[in-house]
Amino acid sequence: MVSLFLFNKISMISTKNLFDISEIPIEWIFEHYLNLSEKLDGQDIKIRSVFKLEKTPSMCVYYDVNCFEYRFKDFSSGYQGNGINLVKYLFNIEYHEGIVKIENDYSEFIKYNTIHVPTEIKAYDRFKVTDFQIRHWNNLDEYFWRGYKINSNLLAYYNVSPLEYFTMSKEETDGTPTIITTSRNYLYGYFRDDGTLYKIYLPRTPDKKFVKVENYIQGVDQLVGKDYLVITSSLKDLMAFTRLGIQNAESIAPDSENSMIAESVIIKLKAKYKKVIVLFDNDEAGKASMLKYKERYNLDFIILKFEKDLSDTVKAYGVDFTRDALLKLIKKVI
Repeated sequence: MVSLFLFNKISMISTKNLFDISEIPIEWIFEHYLNLSEKLDGQDIKIRSVFKLEKTPSMCVYYDVNCFEYRFKDFSSGYQGNGINLVKYLFNIEYHEGIVKIENDYSEFIKYNTIHVPTEIKAYDRFKVTDFQIRHWNNLDEYFWRGYKINSNLLAYYNVSPLEYFTMSKEETDGTPTIITTSRNYLYGYFRDDGTLYKIYLPRTPDKKFVKVENYIQGVDQLVGKDYLVITSSLKDLMAFTRLGIQNAESIAPDSENSMIAESVIIKLKAKYKKVIVLFDNDEAGKASMLKYKERYNLDFIILKFEKDLSDTVKAYGVDFTRDALLKLIKKVI
């Protein structure tokens, strides 16, 4: 018994991980588990989701200059976080188990490879919107927005304008500029009350429907202080909600379903309104985001089980049907 115990103890020591998680380059975690074809040295990359089957890449791996490390955001599943979060979600394990797995896998990796030398992080510039031109409304615009029962008055109220073009620019690491100008039909700028452009909407571009210019809670400039507040997933849904004409309720929308409104803002909203309710898309990503709001802020949510989102429901079923269906759901949580 004693010799067997000693043998097991020696075996355990000999297989102990050679590296602590703090010694493992974060870039290696992403390169290894995502099987990336390029070294990460400060650039952002976009790939197909490793969590869901998709045709259009929607998973971003990016260098966060605020915490000086690589992180990821997967728009199809709603998952995001650091390298440990990536492993946690990939293998459906707890956070601490993710740490152990990374340590084990890296220790195994260096048995057959040289130690991964951290790559020198370069200062990559990111594309920024540097120019745009507002144009006049045309028949195509009217056809598109009226399908969602959104008229010119609503578009003007929420500061939506059609764009002739917009230009994005960045400086490469060698100092040369890269400039891309986009001009097409169905191109819209979202503006604040002071005229500041905060987002560009390209509804007919499946792989890139939005270009974010700056952080902004959509609809906040138009709040007048009604009894109830509904947090929708987009400005289009927000305008569709306003179009329903529910007298004692108004709406706002974050940058996206996956962008959590700050806790400090939620606290103020909960103090201001009798009830704050979340209404996002009824797909997996939307439901996951609503659950986060419930878990983090204790906000009730409602699921409109018709089309994918509120504006699509208005388009398919009309204003009266959607209003009646939505009011029934709202009454259940207030």
